[in-house]
Amino acid sequence: MTQSVERNSIDLAYKATGRKFLDRETAGGLLLIGATVIALVLGNSPWADAYHHYLKDELLFELSEHFTFRLTLEEWINDGLMAIFFLVASLELKREILVGELSSLKKASMPLLGALGGMVVPALIFVALNVDTENIAGWGIPMATDIAYSLGIIGLLGKRVPLQLKIFLVALAIVDDLGAILVIALFYSNDLSWLYLGAGAGTFTLLILCNRLGVKNLFWYLSGGVALWYCFLNSGVHPTIAGVLIAITIPVKPKLDSKTLKERTARNVAALEETDIENRDPFQDSRQRKILEAIKKDTENSSPPLLKLENSLIDFNVFFIIPVFAIANAGVKLDVSLLEVVSGSLGLGILLGLALGKALGITLFALIGEKLGIAELHSSLRWRHVVGMGMIAGIGFTMSLFITNLAFSDPELIKISKISILLASLIAAVVGVATLLIGTARDSHENRKK
Repeated sequence: MTQSVERNSIDLAYKATGRKFLDRETAGGLLLIGATVIALVLGNSPWADAYHHYLKDELLFELSEHFTFRLTLEEWINDGLMAIFFLVASLELKREILVGELSSLKKASMPLLGALGGMVVPALIFVALNVDTENIAGWGIPMATDIAYSLGIIGLLGKRVPLQLKIFLVALAIVDDLGAILVIALFYSNDLSWLYLGAGAGTFTLLILCNRLGVKNLFWYLSGGVALWYCFLNSGVHPTIAGVLIAITIPVKPKLDSKTLKERTARNVAALEETDIENRDPFQDSRQRKILEAIKKDTENSSPPLLKLENSLIDFNVFFIIPVFAIANAGVKLDVSLLEVVSGSLGLGILLGLALGKALGITLFALIGEKLGIAELHSSLRWRHVVGMGMIAGIGFTMSLFITNLAFSDPELIKISKISILLASLIAAVVGVATLLIGTARDSHENRKK
């Protein structure tokens, strides 16, 4: 019984965090749109040279003689801040697997299949158009879904789309992020240093050991995480993968279980009632202060470390890291004609992969899953919802830009890729919103006829 109550309280805490995440991502998506506009204005203004110059400026951060971080501003953003982005994404995935939309095979099947189709079909379209060319390294670019941008766009529709569609999109995008992480780790890492990889493996093992030994203090995990990031920074494996590994080690169970919290709180409340609470407040009574501080400490210790870390980073991730990444990476100079973008295999592969392949892959794989009886569409959703959401999932912005920087070193290829990503994301957003609005209008018309 006690374990059941404790489990239910943890489930409620995790689901509450999921709702906060949904609201913040929607608001963050709108901020991301603004950041993208700012980046494009800067990249095409008289200050464009200064904008790119500052991004290439080197910033030195020295902890000691042996631990020196010498990175450009752009690298601090793409290799440093984005490691935190991947940490948050992995914490979200872990939460969803525990109590969210991925917590059971029945719940997870539809978004898992949709995400798989949304990665495979765009990649196949890109490869078909770019096989045997120097552009083939960019096959991972159209695979990604930008969760913040997508939720920001779908959030604009408010109650005109079912809440379950937003939840479906979140689950799908989180699985999509995991796929992107695996692609980066396996295919966009090079010149491996076995010394640093070994040091990273040792650090990761120590963090796992901390978890097994019941260490709940996040200080040790974050300190070890910085060391792990440093090892990967010098290993040849992209340092953002460190964020994923740190998330794996973060404890789930709180320091204080619900039963113990209830007992200790009851004792503290009884002790508080014994003080002169009618005539004295905590400012005047040191005993009251001590009791209230004990209640506060116990309450904090009853929160799962995973939730504490995720909640502390969500706002920073949504309202700072992602917009800063957009400002640093979306400021591409728009001096290439639309015809030049769509006539080349690189631009066309990205454009068709994101704007068409995403919706096609998500819908097709989800439909196959339902026909085979291994996945089930929620009763509040229709297939036109899935198609519209699939189009919006074609907004590949953040992760697509990120993979572009890993795939290519040629500035011209990077420029074509970024313009294609922006154009595809715009098309996906407009067509996706139109599809959902038309479906909503049809539903309203049918309801009035009834």
